[in-house]
Amino acid sequence: MMEHDYLDWPFFDPHHAELARALDCWAAANLGDAHAGDHGDDVDAICRALVKRLGRDDWLRHAVAGVTYGGAGQAIDTRALCLVRETLARHAALADFAFAMQGLGSGAISLFGSEAQKRAWLPQVACGQAIAAFALSEPHAGSDVAALRCGARRDGDDWVLDGDKTWVSNGGIADFYILFAHSGAGAGAGAGAGAGTGRARRGGQRPSDGISAFILDAATPGLEIAERIHTMAPHPMARLRLKDCRVPAGCLLGEEGQGFKVAMATLDVFHTSVAAAALGLARRALAEALAHATARPMFGRKLADFQLTQAKLAQMALDIDAAALLTYRAAWLRDAGGRVTQAAAMAKLAATESAQRVIDAALQLFGARGVQRGSTVERLYRDVRALRIHEGASEVQLMIIARELLAAPV
Repeated sequence: MMEHDYLDWPFFDPHHAELARALDCWAAANLGDAHAGDHGDDVDAICRALVKRLGRDDWLRHAVAGVTYGGAGQAIDTRALCLVRETLARHAALADFAFAMQGLGSGAISLFGSEAQKRAWLPQVACGQAIAAFALSEPHAGSDVAALRCGARRDGDDWVLDGDKTWVSNGGIADFYILFAHSGAGAGAGAGAGAGTGRARRGGQRPSDGISAFILDAATPGLEIAERIHTMAPHPMARLRLKDCRVPAGCLLGEEGQGFKVAMATLDVFHTSVAAAALGLARRALAEALAHATARPMFGRKLADFQLTQAKLAQMALDIDAAALLTYRAAWLRDAGGRVTQAAAMAKLAATESAQRVIDAALQLFGARGVQRGSTVERLYRDVRALRIHEGASEVQLMIIARELLAAPV
């Protein structure tokens, strides 16, 4: 079941509805095999194939900015990005992952790349020839970006990178990484900048961080996959180790010392799309629950005939619509050029938390079948959990919202 009534909301233009409907038809015909479980599936191969499939049929264009570089428009259309993620997630979470990482992994190039960098990488991302990844987190630095320890030092015309990165989605299969490291330059980020990660220091200021961003080819000597990380919803993930990893000066992305700005601006685009992915999972759970409840015999009636069931289904629908309104408000606001930090945090928090509740309720309605490995609701249950952590945990989103409220004029 795919309800498209929400596409008539004033947040959308006519081409958004056309995009969502076209992708829904495509996904129904092309993503039946796009799942990975715990049965020895080659998740790396599945993701590589999905990237090629999405690129071949022009869906990755919506994750890239610049028509010249293969993008669907001059700038990333946040509403289109969200509709693509919601639709893909409803059909196959791994397809949404493949699409999302192409966007997140190349988003910094779309926003801050030089002409040469854009021409070198974005067309390959848009057509699915190059797999992208975003390497920000470290073993001792997740939400607190200022705690990064990975270092970058200038040596003649090159940069030399040393350190570790972890929780890198697409780690091990990526062709390039957007990587963040301390370069010892720059004025750092104030406590009010970016996504509100980390703790404020004395006086409300963070120390000078000097973080810089780099485009790192996966074949660069000195870069190795130190560990493959296995998660409850299988997808490629790894810890990277960099030792005397030498890259040309042309790999610096944006200005030296402005990596925090690069990271936060990129995440600001994709925070809202995480909410959209959660919506897709929740909509699929509601559809599965409705189909099951109306067909399942129970005490001489159907499961859907009981008021307890009806109340549960009603709450699921309410949670989904409330989250959708926040999600597409944030997407519309960003496309309109408005400040989106608080709206995106609200959308991400509401959509991921409500999706967890919706999917849990759906699994409960299925009873024992819901926990059967390989069932749709069991797979959704595993898929949704990480979204409450990815790109800023729910607790971080609460911090962002509170910070924005307290900073607003009274």
